[in-house]
Amino acid sequence: MAKPEIEILGAAGTVTGSCHLLSFSGEQLLVDCGLFQGSRTLEELNREPFPFDPTRLVAVLLTHAHLDHSGLLPRLYAEGFRGSIWCTGPTADLLAVMLPDAAKIHEMDTERRNRRWDRADEPQIEPLYTLDDALGALELRRIVKLDRLEQISPHFEARFWNAGHILGSASIEVVVDETHLVFSGDIGPRNKSFHAEPEGPAGVDHLFCESTYGDRPREPVTVEERRDLLEAEVHRALALGGNLIIPVFALERTQELLLDLATLLNSGRLKSTTVFIDSPLASKATDVFRRHRRELEDLEHGEVFNHPKFHFVESVEVSMRLDALSGAIILAASGMCEGGRVRHHLRNNLPRSDSTVLFVGYQAQGTLGRTLSDGAGRVRISGHDVAVRAHVRRLECYSAHADQGELVEWVWARQPINGTLFLTHGEENATKMLRDKIGEREFPIVIPEIGERYELAAGQPAKRLKTGRTDLRAAIGGDWQNRYADLAVNLKRDLQRIESNQRRMEALAQMREILDRFATPEKGEKRKGR
Repeated sequence: MAKPEIEILGAAGTVTGSCHLLSFSGEQLLVDCGLFQGSRTLEELNREPFPFDPTRLVAVLLTHAHLDHSGLLPRLYAEGFRGSIWCTGPTADLLAVMLPDAAKIHEMDTERRNRRWDRADEPQIEPLYTLDDALGALELRRIVKLDRLEQISPHFEARFWNAGHILGSASIEVVVDETHLVFSGDIGPRNKSFHAEPEGPAGVDHLFCESTYGDRPREPVTVEERRDLLEAEVHRALALGGNLIIPVFALERTQELLLDLATLLNSGRLKSTTVFIDSPLASKATDVFRRHRRELEDLEHGEVFNHPKFHFVESVEVSMRLDALSGAIILAASGMCEGGRVRHHLRNNLPRSDSTVLFVGYQAQGTLGRTLSDGAGRVRISGHDVAVRAHVRRLECYSAHADQGELVEWVWARQPINGTLFLTHGEENATKMLRDKIGEREFPIVIPEIGERYELAAGQPAKRLKTGRTDLRAAIGGDWQNRYADLAVNLKRDLQRIESNQRRMEALAQMREILDRFATPEKGEKRKGR
């Protein structure tokens, strides 16, 4: 007799592209449908054909509105999906902001890249999806309440549980053929502003748990201690005389920072400090927080977002005028510096030794944010080589993800686990360290690869039916384009370190020979044989 099956289509070996395909008795649904984010090679996976027929899907169960979980919904719609997108009310409202914005960015970025002089001889590219696709996907939203079992289709039931990650986030329990599955989504940490601690059912067959911070415990930090740390970073940065640039995720991270900055300003601990929120998306997301303030902790009145020192920047013209400032705090998207207005502010502030860049969120492998936080001395931004003289700092206490210890506690609270624990949504080191921390004493632990398919029977370990895509291993993390950017921005300086013009010419000639050999391997083999 056939058993439920699952295929892992994203967020395996990486923290983005969350997508799981569940199949049983002719019915198929997705848990999440997210964008891959990071290196160019990884992002190209967003353009690959779906390994399923979108017109056959009965539903998408959505854990939350972050684009690495929801950002391919418009493309799914464009290719014929007309089922329901089940999500919480706040998530539905956030999607109305996030998906149209993502579509506009795809359209604008495509136009900009097609105009770039350094790719004038390359084929024109098309946007991943359009605004019309995003608006069409929004028509498919279906709102659920937490802790209520919903009949999704004849064979699938689902219940949503508070995940404590961002506004509207949920872990999802799925019941199919008497098999209980739980998908963690992203789990929030303790002492998270706005949200109660994450929940979930006890007694499951198969558990799919994120592992973003599975490799690191964090020092426990109270809300007041977090504000102390933020205050110290602000004072340190502004004492230098330059700007404080904070790359932020428009959703949740921005609102947390505004809550803490308003508290510090109101208490007099920060004085005469202007805060610019340079992200139209963050402005719209903040409006959603205002509408849901009665559902959230710390926002009974909501006026913290209307502080007189906060200036929400809407137009590009005003954003560009921020170049002339010194001594300002600028919150700008995106959080990993892969797009948005923050890249413009980085181009202008990274060469300034009096400016500071403060990272307050996760930086995935292959992103500009990761390159900067790893200490790069030069970076490439939108075709420009930029020297890094600014101070680069990090604050871990604003993470929206549970750390290693909190993930272990959340997993153990789901016991008994009668089948298999799958560790997903994490880089290789994080998932392996979390696996070792949990230990396989009570149940088997699987770290899947993208493309693996499993049979999920009740009360039995999962059975692998299909191996993963080994061709994707090289796409996860930094790719050749990251290494090219590093080589390109440092090449002139490296050549100048060579002692003579003659030896520089020899070095360039050898580089050209190597490139030609790899570009024409047959010819290279003949040379090698001579």
